[in-house]
Amino acid sequence: MKFLVLKKSSLIVIFFTLLIISLGSIWAYKSQNSYPTVSLDSAHVQTFELVTGEFKSKTADGREIESYRWDPGTIVVEKDKRIQLRIHGVNGKAHPFHIEGTNIKGTVEKGKETVVDVTFSKEGTYRIICETHTTMEQSGPMIGYIIVD
Repeated sequence: MKFLVLKKSSLIVIFFTLLIISLGSIWAYKSQNSYPTVSLDSAHVQTFELVTGEFKSKTADGREIESYRWDPGTIVVEKDKRIQLRIHGVNGKAHPFHIEGTNIKGTVEKGKETVVDVTFSKEGTYRIICETHTTMEQSGPMIGYIIVD
């Protein structure tokens, strides 16, 4: 008959290892889904910070090309939730824009901040479109997406 002989120190190490694993498992199970990524009560305005951005490069023949964009390019908002877009002008002199499907228009100027307060009552995708950079020939299209869910 074979016996497994363990020293007192080995038993202590095994005990504490199992204890730590058990406590970690309990903590992970209890904290599951308890930390939402965004937490605002309905009385508050949800704020999104955007910037105007630009990419520049040169082609093999030395021609400079550039493209403007909104950053982030896509945001997701809740239907019937008051939101505030704080758009910072970083690149480009001015970006007159409108939000498709709404009557919202404005201009973002370099070095300034444009603030837009809006509540979307219909689900869908709304495009924020720069009226200066609408095509590739105009260093665009400079379009961002607001997804209302």
